[in-house]
Amino acid sequence: MATQHSRSAARLMMAPAVVLLLGWMLVPLIMTLFFSFKKYLPLRGDSLSNGLDWVGFENYARFINSSSFWPSVYTTLIIVGGVLVITVVLGIVLALLLDQPMWGQGVVRILVIAPFFVMPTVSALVWKNMFMDPVNGLLAHLWKFFGAEPVQWLSQNSLESIVMIVSWQWLPFATLILLTAVQSLDSEQLEAAEMDGAPYRKRFIYIILPHLARAITIVILIQTIFLLSIFAEIFVTTGGAFGTKTLTYLIFQRVLESQNVGLGSAGGVYAIILANIVAIFLMRIVGKNLDA
Repeated sequence: MATQHSRSAARLMMAPAVVLLLGWMLVPLIMTLFFSFKKYLPLRGDSLSNGLDWVGFENYARFINSSSFWPSVYTTLIIVGGVLVITVVLGIVLALLLDQPMWGQGVVRILVIAPFFVMPTVSALVWKNMFMDPVNGLLAHLWKFFGAEPVQWLSQNSLESIVMIVSWQWLPFATLILLTAVQSLDSEQLEAAEMDGAPYRKRFIYIILPHLARAITIVILIQTIFLLSIFAEIFVTTGGAFGTKTLTYLIFQRVLESQNVGLGSAGGVYAIILANIVAIFLMRIVGKNLDA
């Protein structure tokens, strides 16, 4: 049993890590809030001493009144929602398939999980040049083989292409989490239901799916946190054109166009607000599964 002295020693040893973590989180946030109320133009020669004119909420009003603001929020939510649906549905299917005994099961599992370890910029370049190129891409050759006209993926179906690329990268993560949950399922319960004559569809709906509820919740929450800040895939493939400009990309673009760090900081605050709204919504809808 821990004594008062040991607990005090533990707190003392943890203090540097806690202080470092709080500093790592709070200092950028405080600086973002500070700059959001200022007109700071470092790329135009302004310095911290003479280039911090107080503008109040002008940056916030300018950013939210931009014609690209609400479309970028809509695009962000569409990408997040599309990726979540694809990764959760296909993740369940792959988890159930990988749980079945097969030849070379270990190798197959490694191959399925491997895309998650590919950097976003690399995966986006591979999809852009190897698969979606309308002239030399593998999909273009496949379309020609069947006598169809190749699709201009990144211009005609740009949003769907981004969702496909990001889903390919995040599907292994969802599969890994869901496979772990599937393997923890009580096999005797499934065998008893099968002996009672329950078809596989009912076994899946009433036994397997409720057991996966917590794992699905974890996948949704973790992926949403990262997907709200998606940037590299869009920067490499479409450059924000053809309706693929997310809120994160809009912040990047506004800072480059206006060279105003204050304006970009205001956009960053809006991104934080959006992330918290989505997180609260998800916690209310699916977070209760974590307590089950």
